[in-house]
Amino acid sequence: MVIAKGDAERIAKRAYDAALKLGITKGAERSRALMAMAEALERSFDDILEANTLDLEACREMAVPDLILDWLKLTPERLDSAVEILQRLEGLSDPLRRMRTADYQLGEEQSYSQSTPLGVIAFIYEAFPELGAIAAGLCIKTGNSIILKGSTEASHSNAAIASVLQNAVAEAGLPVGSVELVTAEHGTSIRDLVAQEQYLNLVIPYGRTSLIQQVVRQSTAPVLKSAMGNCYLYWSSNGSLVDIARWMITESHASSPDPVNAIEKVLINRQTLSSSLGTLLKNLQEKGFYLRGDAELRESFPQLQLVEDNEWGRAYFTKTVAFKLVDSLDTAITWINQYSSGHADCIVTESYQESRQFALGVNSASTYINASPRFSRNPLWGDAVFLGMSNQKGHRRGLIGLESLTTLKHIVQGNGRF
Repeated sequence: MVIAKGDAERIAKRAYDAALKLGITKGAERSRALMAMAEALERSFDDILEANTLDLEACREMAVPDLILDWLKLTPERLDSAVEILQRLEGLSDPLRRMRTADYQLGEEQSYSQSTPLGVIAFIYEAFPELGAIAAGLCIKTGNSIILKGSTEASHSNAAIASVLQNAVAEAGLPVGSVELVTAEHGTSIRDLVAQEQYLNLVIPYGRTSLIQQVVRQSTAPVLKSAMGNCYLYWSSNGSLVDIARWMITESHASSPDPVNAIEKVLINRQTLSSSLGTLLKNLQEKGFYLRGDAELRESFPQLQLVEDNEWGRAYFTKTVAFKLVDSLDTAITWINQYSSGHADCIVTESYQESRQFALGVNSASTYINASPRFSRNPLWGDAVFLGMSNQKGHRRGLIGLESLTTLKHIVQGNGRF
């Protein structure tokens, strides 16, 4: 669909009208649409991969960084993962119209709360073309319409995927406007889109910190921030935990293509045996990690590259880990609260007291104690699918799933007496 320049309001209005209709659809109707989306996506692999090739060739000519090329590249495996997520969403129970007792009652009337859709969700994402399909699936399942705005580097891929989804949703009988796509070529900027607060109910940006900050600055609609990378690990003074620390670091980097919960910074208690640290560094180097360290650590381990001060608060998005010595757990917690991305931070310790102090003191959405923070959109266990991780305390915090895209409506049933 060709969109005229500055047509953000018309797009948002069409999505708004669709959301009003989606909100009253039955769960079975939305599930059928999800299955149609999955089947259509699976049939269109060749066309989508061909479009992705055009994007990759154009990006190479423009010398786009390798990181973005990796995020942009589609493979049959990545598309298969998106199809599997849509299929799984189809089989989950309906998240809407679930009842719970209201927090307060009024006289003899019956009061209760019911889960309902948010309405219109704008998803603004950098590269990662397959995320458009996953986000659309989560929105359709929750009765929301979605406006997709991907980056220009992935314009052909995004258009191919959106076209497949729009046709499938229409054939399943859902309203026009349930899935919308906006690109830079259409003349609608991020600012144009996120300023449509009269129609938008939520904006979800996904990508590097610069994109998140841009959306937060420009949006007049509520924003649900996501985060990637720059997660911290605090290694307690017990050197026998080196194997657990190594496993936590390497496992956290295994998410592909985006290292959502990758441990990129490690704070080490000064009392930790240098032999244990040396073993860890050697093992990580053998696994292809690039290692950096503060000035004090480099005196004992000159193979470490020196960390610049501005690196502690930003993500690398590569297999890079920086190490720093700290005096105590209190010092580590203070440092993490200042520099971590605030969505997933870890501790390796044998002390229950330390684990509780860390879990309570670290101001992050999630904490991991002797456990890998590796993120999966389609986890093997549990009954949920996730889009990302939120590091804010506003609308939702933590995993962004179906519940994050719903809200509550308070209903009072009276008996006619007054």
